[in-house]
Amino acid sequence: MDQQGHGHPATMGVAGTAAQASYGVNPYGSVGMMQSPTQPAGPSASSQLAQHQLAYQHIHQQQQQQLQQQLQKFWGEQHKEIDQTNDFKNHSLPLARIKKIMKADEDVRMISAEAPVIFARACEMFILELTMRSWNHTEENKRRTLQKNDIAAAITRTDIFDFLVDIVPREDLKDEVLASIPRGGNLPVGGPSDGLPYYYMPPQHAPQVGAMDQNLYGQQTHPYIAQPTWPHQQQQPHEDIE
Repeated sequence: MDQQGHGHPATMGVAGTAAQASYGVNPYGSVGMMQSPTQPAGPSASSQLAQHQLAYQHIHQQQQQQLQQQLQKFWGEQHKEIDQTNDFKNHSLPLARIKKIMKADEDVRMISAEAPVIFARACEMFILELTMRSWNHTEENKRRTLQKNDIAAAITRTDIFDFLVDIVPREDLKDEVLASIPRGGNLPVGGPSDGLPYYYMPPQHAPQVGAMDQNLYGQQTHPYIAQPTWPHQQQQPHEDIE
């Protein structure tokens, strides 16, 4: 009897240890080992995105510095040419057309012969500078043909050309602003971050109002059915008065 009595606890102890051993094994250990290599994917993707943004900003800064050097060289040559020129008879733009534009103002009655010449020279320098700034945007997009949106980009990036915003199609200005934003979402350094056109509205993710209203109406249909007590409440004061 004693041996049998001592035998039962022994078997129970063995079963308990076996249960503890089987319970202590983590059945999800293999899954955790398989999923652990995929955890650093998020930080690596964000670091790559940050590196791409820094590279984009660095390239943009180099292009802007190169443009500034070209403009300084251009205006230095223009000033030197003006100082060395004694006769402005040689010009690239038609003086008759310039004179006609000047006479479009009703207050202007007489125009001297030298005035259209000065305007022709000023328009020539203006066209050259605007072309240089537009071509810089063309090279940024790795193209070899200057397009209309390149001129729009030069206008939006230069404060002194703000008066030309009204003559450039708004679609080109909006496309230029959207194209200047990198895929990461941050504006490039020196880009049109402060000079966005007044008509440009960034897209906003508005909630679906129609879907929300339908849900609200569906929830409000049940309370309005069980309200037949209002006429009885209005008749109670009349009974008290009688």
